[in-house]
Amino acid sequence: MAEKKPNKKSTIDAGLVRQLAGLLDETGLGEIEYATGDIHLRVAKGGGTFAAPAVAAVAAVAEGAHPEHSEAEAHANHPGVVVSPMVGTVYTSPDPDTPAFVKIGDEVAEGDTLVLIEAMKVFNPIKATRSGKVSRILVGNGTSVEFGEPLLIIE
Repeated sequence: MAEKKPNKKSTIDAGLVRQLAGLLDETGLGEIEYATGDIHLRVAKGGGTFAAPAVAAVAAVAEGAHPEHSEAEAHANHPGVVVSPMVGTVYTSPDPDTPAFVKIGDEVAEGDTLVLIEAMKVFNPIKATRSGKVSRILVGNGTSVEFGEPLLIIE
């Protein structure tokens, strides 16, 4: 009788998942991703974990997903889109008592700060990559964003 080989795509290393979850607790992060070969693993607090081939597109609705993400995805290929360079939390102003860095209709110059993204307790300014008029803001204050997620559009 021939021995069945396990399907590598469906085999999940439970020890690795536990190790990544432990790192979340140690570091205070909300999520962590790990990829090797054809496996991509994401562990998030309050969400879930999944393994998927790195080349496959995975579409899923996660707990706490924001409805504005679908609008952001629709603008992902716009020539004036500004995308998040990291996973983190968006802040539209430097503090709660200060007006937003930009609002729809504002003219911005290349290098102007558009939003802050907090990642690992560091506030990273996201700057305009070109001059123009802000036509859409696709994220709100306190919104969690993923790497490459559209933030706003400059026309």
